[in-house]
Amino acid sequence: MNASMTTGKTGPAHPALKPVGLGPLPLRNRFAVAPMTRVSATPDGVPTTQMAEYYREYAAGGFGLIVTEGIYTDATHSQGYFNQPGLVTPEQLSGWRAVTDSVHEAGAAIVAQLMHAGAISQGNSFGFETVGPSAVAPRGQMMVDYGGAGGAWSAPREMTAADLDQAVAGFVAAAVNARDAGFDGVEIHGANGYLLDQFLTDYTNLRTDEYGGSVRNRIRLTARVLAAVRDAVGDFPVGVRLSQTKVNDFTYRWPGGEADARIVFEALREASYLHIASEGRDFIETARFPSGATITGLARELTGRPVIANGGMHDLNQAADVLTGGHADVLSVGRGALANPDLPRRVESGAPLDPFDYTMLHPMATLDCAATWRADRQPAAAASVG
Repeated sequence: MNASMTTGKTGPAHPALKPVGLGPLPLRNRFAVAPMTRVSATPDGVPTTQMAEYYREYAAGGFGLIVTEGIYTDATHSQGYFNQPGLVTPEQLSGWRAVTDSVHEAGAAIVAQLMHAGAISQGNSFGFETVGPSAVAPRGQMMVDYGGAGGAWSAPREMTAADLDQAVAGFVAAAVNARDAGFDGVEIHGANGYLLDQFLTDYTNLRTDEYGGSVRNRIRLTARVLAAVRDAVGDFPVGVRLSQTKVNDFTYRWPGGEADARIVFEALREASYLHIASEGRDFIETARFPSGATITGLARELTGRPVIANGGMHDLNQAADVLTGGHADVLSVGRGALANPDLPRRVESGAPLDPFDYTMLHPMATLDCAATWRADRQPAAAASVG
């Protein structure tokens, strides 16, 4: 077992076990479940009882916060994957209410990540064409593990002013629906190559209006969504997720580096928190600018808001350094949470962490495939114990 995946029963408690406030939202500890697409809703986007149990397991395992998979926000262009859940219809709200109730009963908070896929939608049950900031085909290929054919994306239709109004309205309506469904907050998905990130990215945004050109203009749509959602929901927590890399481009960085980051963070000062994904397992180094500042530390400094760091946080030594070094306030865990739904309990007791196995997400990243993976492992696990 890698030492970074273990804990010790002696010595001080891990700093991630301390309570914290994520804006107005109190958390029992600093471990959060990262948003992970699981494409396991019904064909019409309704969360299932299986999904409620999936999220409840993390809450029962001790996580302080759960950030849901990306949830589509309207019945036109926002859906990114078939069997992705939505926050649009009464049936979808009812399904999410069962999820939030089960998570709350197990003692955790849960926020809904609101997502518009834009140009990288690879499954839209409403049948609409893809849209984006400009008619530029996304880089890379569709993701087979999430229902894509592995081929190239088509160029989207360039969004009009009316399209932008519709997209903003979708985020607002979904945020209100999330509050009504019992969520503790919402997170606006401005990362990973989806619509809002497409506007921020220089090579996908070739617009010449107020949403294109300088980074100050390219972050304008995200800031507009944030302001509109905050106006609609009041004191309800509203976070924003950001990243430089994308699901279809792992090498991209903001061209202006720290200068761009400063403009982006200043534009999003009204967020309740920022959730920032880094680009590698060595978080502090891959997130560091030449000045020595980390992207998450800079976000904390400029906004005065709490920051969630994402990227390799199942490495508990690194996770401690991120917190004690002032780089972030909360840690979101993806692969480590999939392998260890009870990760905070294990950290608290000093139990070792199981390594992540990519086969649990193949041939599809669904809950059914994960259940099959677990069932296949049980006989071997029982034999090893005997």
